[in-house]
Amino acid sequence: MEQSALKNARRVVVKVGSALLTNDGRGLDRQMIENLASQICSLVHDGKEVVFVSSGAIAEGVLRLGWSKRPERICELQAAAAVGQMGLVQAYETAFSSHGVKTAQILLTHADLSNRERYLNAREALLELLRLGVVPIINENDTVVTDEIKVGDNDTLGALVTNLIEADVLVILTDQRGLYTADPRKDPTAKFVSEASAGDPALEKMAGGAASTLSKGGMITKILAAKRAARSGSSTVIAYGREENVLPRLAQGEAIGTQLTAVQAPWHARANWLADQLRAQGLVVLDAGAAQALSEKKTSLLPVGIKAVQGDFVRGDVVGCLAPDGTEIARGLVNYDSAQLRLIAGRHCDDFAAILGFSGPEEAVHRDNMVMLVSKENKQRGRSD
Repeated sequence: MEQSALKNARRVVVKVGSALLTNDGRGLDRQMIENLASQICSLVHDGKEVVFVSSGAIAEGVLRLGWSKRPERICELQAAAAVGQMGLVQAYETAFSSHGVKTAQILLTHADLSNRERYLNAREALLELLRLGVVPIINENDTVVTDEIKVGDNDTLGALVTNLIEADVLVILTDQRGLYTADPRKDPTAKFVSEASAGDPALEKMAGGAASTLSKGGMITKILAAKRAARSGSSTVIAYGREENVLPRLAQGEAIGTQLTAVQAPWHARANWLADQLRAQGLVVLDAGAAQALSEKKTSLLPVGIKAVQGDFVRGDVVGCLAPDGTEIARGLVNYDSAQLRLIAGRHCDDFAAILGFSGPEEAVHRDNMVMLVSKENKQRGRSD
């Protein structure tokens, strides 16, 4: 890497994990928070817009509640998050205000980002805060979150926010120097990766694959976050968070850590929103002809090409489109609910009125409301869009 992508970036998302922000899980490391605040404020004073994605609420809550260890019950974790969030906000407000920079708290769940109206509202609020010179501090809303509305890890949340505001760079600060070809703690032949293309399938294989059982927040989540952020044209830098003045040095162009460069053309905003739905409300299994038409001819999905409908959903929900081999090749907003679609699956539009009692749209999913996840060209290159 000759020069950090942060040098010419105007809008930046900085994600910092719990390993850096907490004292081995025992409350917040306030010295580290002050250090990070000073660095971020330096970027703001240099004219950059910065959004900060933070962890640490549960760890701080455990300390404040006097518990000896992190609880396992969901209700206790939610309580710890609520109590700890107060300490997190207090620490950040104190640290940033000492440098003359205002902060704002934003708590999100996947439900906030999967609903188109709430997604746009969040985007407008964040952009206005940045225009005002405020640093939004974002965390997942662990107090109300459930598995159904959970983003899952803050690497993914950082990438979702990057796409939400169309940031130029996502910086992930971690307790590792960056990306290696193997775990350097176990493999002495592991080599450091200074630069690669975001979305390169070799990176996922190197880190254990997308279906790996690596722990939450491991290197695989960072690689997948970089792949997701690249959809909006954003490069990702993974660097050691305790490196002295790492953010100002990156902003000056110094090559630190691993840079995963976005090489594909940015997706338009609506396609990004569709692709960023972590959970489709349902699935439709296509026949070979429909799968080929979607991949090669960029057509709408017609009910006649649907072999099976999985899950329960309503009109307007996001559904995944599966090829006969089970690969999700597309995602889009469905024009029928699941019960209706089961009735007309495999049927021509001329039959809809007799089956449903009304004449609905010819398309199950219109092309304008669909994003391709795998296309013919990208299969040949060995990657998804």
